[in-house]
This record gives sequence, structure tokens and C-alpha cells, in this order.
Amino acid sequence: MTGSILIVDDEKSQRDILEAILNREGYKTLSVPGGREALAQLEENEYDLILTDLKMQGISGMELLATVLFHNPEQSVIMMTAHGSVDSAVEAMAKGAFSYLEKPLDRDKLLITISKAFDQINLQHENKILHKKLQDTITLPQIIGDHPKIKEVYRIVNKIAPTASTVLIYGESGTGKELVARAIHELSPRKNAPFLAINCAAIPDNLIESELFGHEKGSFTGAIARETGIFEAATGGTVFLDEIGEMNVSMQAKLLRAIQEREIRRVGGKVNLPIDVRIISATNKDLETEIKRGGFREDLYYRLNVIRISLPSLRERGNDIVALADFFVRKYNAASGLAVKGIAKPALKQLMNYTWPGNVRQLESVIERGVLMAEGDMIQPEDLPTEVTQSSTPAGAIRFDLPPEGVSLEKLERELIIKAMDRAGWVIAKAAPLLDMSYKTLQYRLEKFGIEKP
Repeated sequence: MTGSILIVDDEKSQRDILEAILNREGYKTLSVPGGREALAQLEENEYDLILTDLKMQGISGMELLATVLFHNPEQSVIMMTAHGSVDSAVEAMAKGAFSYLEKPLDRDKLLITISKAFDQINLQHENKILHKKLQDTITLPQIIGDHPKIKEVYRIVNKIAPTASTVLIYGESGTGKELVARAIHELSPRKNAPFLAINCAAIPDNLIESELFGHEKGSFTGAIARETGIFEAATGGTVFLDEIGEMNVSMQAKLLRAIQEREIRRVGGKVNLPIDVRIISATNKDLETEIKRGGFREDLYYRLNVIRISLPSLRERGNDIVALADFFVRKYNAASGLAVKGIAKPALKQLMNYTWPGNVRQLESVIERGVLMAEGDMIQPEDLPTEVTQSSTPAGAIRFDLPPEGVSLEKLERELIIKAMDRAGWVIAKAAPLLDMSYKTLQYRLEKFGIEKP
């Protein structure tokens, strides 16, 4: 047993006996003769447990308890008391002491009580560690990985989920934008209200207003009844506008008004309706470029881009492929009732060498196929689709097509260095081998190009 105990008792013989018993059990102990000395020790050091007499000269055990718990409400304290003061010891427990022991102390009862106290202390410690891990790296459904950019996504989601701010998620198709949006909703106070998603690119321009805001009967051909739009239907919840960059400029103006005024009007309606929704949007377009060419409203962009989350492509975080593939194997084992154990090394090598234009969504599809096609208990290369096995870049080779207009070699080198540093978590010693450089050479290149950690 390990743990630190501060013994407080004005009888030296009692302190000596307690130290001898507890040291023999593996505890680290320090004894002091009174409450004043105990408080002085606690200013300098931390102790897992305080074992204190109730009645002492100067600062009593009850006063010591009150002072200690005022500064550290989680501190564990066990009171020792004479038989006639049991009522005071019970009062001490009501005020936050863990337990009490009657004098003369029984060795077995002493050790059992302290053991129970440490069980509680260890549980509190484990809960703190778990809580911190959850704070630092939230497990977002199917957003799995250890890459620094993914960890940053975890951090931002955890930070902003409890707020009502609008969020704009950037990322290539298949990187998991809707999954992140759902995670924000599930971690927010709105989690018990609806989460409704709409793909702006999949709805014709003449119908998107009706989909968002609803319409009145007879407002257009085919409007045979009043319909509620998703802004009304998601009251109290979250609306996810996927591919917001595909929305036409006219509809963008109406969306901007809805966000600013917190109200909508159904198509063909005459009454403005208040709305209470959180808006999360996503795009794979560079909206700032779209603004410059007139394809996206700048004022709407700033309304949507209060919080920005950028999702990395799968090729940027290649080391996460193994964890993701393992997750999908388990997922589709459960869905199909199969028992595939994993992915054979040759197949995994091909997965690692592939460029994944469809990102995580494509990887999931490939693993689902592999689970279903596997003849044995491991996914083999022949269980993978041909676009993966035939297009995988051999280890050590680089896939690069020189564009017709040529390329700046210096710019290319700079980009490769940034990507290597990013993959290595901006640790030079880890990035240098990725570029077949020495530590000093890479350090020189970083200084030469003025590359700094973002």
C-alpha cells in the first residue's frame, strides 16, 4: 500500500505508535504535535490523508478540519477521539470528515478504516484523470485518431459545444463534417431537442427556401398543404447546413436575415415566426475565395464563421488509418454477425499507401467490403477493391504529376517540410526521418523558409 498520511496528535507516544504501524504497511507518514504545525505542513506539502486527534491544545481537531476543508474540500480526514467524545466525532463526519476512530485505537480497525479512505481517494483520483481525458480528447463517434489536428478538433468541440455560437466546419468530402456537427449537438444543452441536417447542394434552388422555412398551402404549384421547414421543426435544437457554399446568393440573403432577426417567414406566409436553433454549417469550398468572386455573401460568412473547425484529410493523418480501420472492422463485425479479427499486414500496407480521395467515408466503405468478402479471419489484399490495391503507392515512392505550367521547387520543398512537421506533431527529431534529413539540416531548412508552428 502506498500513500501519504499526516498524523496530528499532541501525545508523542500515540504519534510514534501510529507511525510504526503505518510505515510497516507501506504508507509514508509524517507526525506533528498540533493543528498549527499541521497547517504549516499543509502549506508546504500535500497529503492524501490526515489522521488527527479531536481534542488538542491550541487548534482543535474540529477547527483543523474546518480550515483544511475550506481550502481543499476533497481532502480526506479521519478523526481520532476518546469514548466520551463520539458525538463530536459524528458531528465532524457531518462536516466532511471521512470517518472516526475511538481511542484506544484497535490496529485492525485502524488499518481497515484507512484502507477504505484510500479506496475513496484512489477512486476520486481516477475520476479526475478520466474527466481530464474526456476534457482533452472527447470521443466523437467515428472521429477517431491521435493526430494533432484531430486532437485540436476534440479540444474545440469540447470548448464550444455548451455555447450557442454558430459553427463553420471546413473539410474535404468524407472527412466527417456531419459527425462533428452531431457531436457538438450531443454535447450541448440542446441535445434533447432535434438535430436536423440538410444538404444545400442536393436541393434545387427553387425548393431550398421551402425546405428551410416551410410553406403555406397554395404558395406554389404542388403546395397542397402547409409544410413546416427544418428551422421550425428543430426548435430548441440544431440545424446543420451541409455544403453551405452551394447555396445561391438570393437564398443566402434570406438565411442571413433569419440569423440576424432570429425569425423566419414561410413561403407564401404573411407572419414572421420566431426561431430558436443553433446553426452549424459545413463546406468543402474556400468561402473567402467565393466571396472575392461574388459567389458568397461576406456578411453571411462572418455570421456563420464565429467558430471555425478545420478537419484534416485522411492522407494528412495517415498514421490514424490503423485505428480507424480497426474501429470499422469491429463495427461491421457487429452489424453482419461475422468474426473477422483484423487486417493482414499486406492488406494494411496497401491501405497505408493509398491516397484516400474519399477520406474516412471511403475507408469505411472499403473496410465494410473487406469484412464481408474475407474468406478467413483476416482481411487480405484480395478482399480490398481494385482501386485501392492497384493505386497504392509502393512504399518509399512518391506520387506526383508535374502540372503543365510547372512548379516552384522551393515552394514544393516548403510544403513538404510543413506536412512532415505537421505529421510529426512539430517535433523536429520525428519529422527529419520522414524527409530523409538530419536534425540539423531540417532545422536549417525551417529557419531558411521561416516555418514556425502554427
